[in-house]
Amino acid sequence: MLRIAILGCGRIGRMHAANVARHPDTALAMVYDMHAPSAEEVAAAHGVPAASSADDVFASGEVDAVLVASVTDTHADYIEKAVAAGKPVLCEKPIDLDLARVNACAARIAGSDVPIQIGFNRRFDPGHRAARDACLAGEIGDLQQVIITSRDPGMPPRSYYEVAGGLLRDMTIHDFDLARYMLGEEPVEVFAMAGRMIDPALMDELDDHDTAMILMRTASGRQCHINNSRSAVYGYDQRVELMGSNGMLISDNRKPHEMRRFSASLSEAASPYEFFFIERYTEAFMAELTAFAAAIAEGRPTEVGFEDGRRALMLAEAAYRSIAENRAVRVEEMA
Repeated sequence: MLRIAILGCGRIGRMHAANVARHPDTALAMVYDMHAPSAEEVAAAHGVPAASSADDVFASGEVDAVLVASVTDTHADYIEKAVAAGKPVLCEKPIDLDLARVNACAARIAGSDVPIQIGFNRRFDPGHRAARDACLAGEIGDLQQVIITSRDPGMPPRSYYEVAGGLLRDMTIHDFDLARYMLGEEPVEVFAMAGRMIDPALMDELDDHDTAMILMRTASGRQCHINNSRSAVYGYDQRVELMGSNGMLISDNRKPHEMRRFSASLSEAASPYEFFFIERYTEAFMAELTAFAAAIAEGRPTEVGFEDGRRALMLAEAAYRSIAENRAVRVEEMA
């Protein structure tokens, strides 16, 4: 059993704690949150101790690995502390909102063989992975285009926006990583447009965006289109399409069930999509935990490491420069 401590007991930390507790290869060792009542509540629910500080977690002999689900500005610090303590770490995205801080973190952990996995869970979604595997197997010939649709079911609260770091660093960063995963090549050029179409007043005030479209190109010419919205009234919309010389693959939305209704007033009416990311990516979250535990047990690199997190943030920064300067931006400009 891999004994894992959870750092951060908010919405996603609680989900991770439950997953670690029920996974056959892991055990929940302890939890910590800067807001002590949150940690105590999660600890009581699972019968584990709540640490009084993050340092206590890293120093504990009862903890084999850590899962970081705390606020973003702690991620890089916790990765560095985990590496210093020799404890493998699974860290939620992003590593940090500042590329310079990510680069500094990379320098500080350089040469370490402590496993680091970044929480780009969408790589582990069964449908997305099946589409990529089929593409790699040559089912659609030469890959030409990747289209990623990622739309939230509704706007988050103002307090979320105030710390999220911007649409492209917070939401689209998942899609930047998924694009790299599907393309099989690094994007070299990015062109982005972002809008304030859902709540223009709030977005103007916070200098953020609620809608975006991004185009990317690899050196060989493969193309990727990402489209985002913070508010799709019909539900959480998550689709990936791979277009090749011999066909197309689609990883589609998920619903609680596949029953459809037919009547005089409607045809093929189906249930709504899974509500949000925890429900839609339930299997993916468990699969990423399985992969993390297996990498440690087998002494091999994780499937999505620190450099993947750094490169996704580079794409986000290139997209922001594209928006600001209204031009296609070479990713190498962000190095």
